[in-house]
Amino acid sequence: MQATIQRMPVENVQTASARRLYQKLCKDLANPGLISQGSVQDRTGRKGGGGGYQWTRKVAQKTITVYLTAEQFNRLKTAVANYRRLRQQLKRMETLSRKIIFQEAPYSSRRK
Repeated sequence: MQATIQRMPVENVQTASARRLYQKLCKDLANPGLISQGSVQDRTGRKGGGGGYQWTRKVAQKTITVYLTAEQFNRLKTAVANYRRLRQQLKRMETLSRKIIFQEAPYSSRRK
């Protein structure tokens, strides 16, 4: 007796792959660490004053600058990196969500 191989349609394979990636991204979101919006700058190497560490962010369309200690700078640097990674993950999840939706529930042809 000859074994027959059944292949899943390409759409189902793509949807399953997208779902696996989506689930992985969900797990990665479970523990993002501390997060913070904004950016941090190390200005300790500047000559002529104005050195130190700074954290800037927008609040009500105005830029707010806060001067930091070295420890605050290091912790906020990590928090800002975590925030940016989290936003990238959410953007990727949104793209995958649309892909899954349109593959699993195809839309009908448009009316003219």
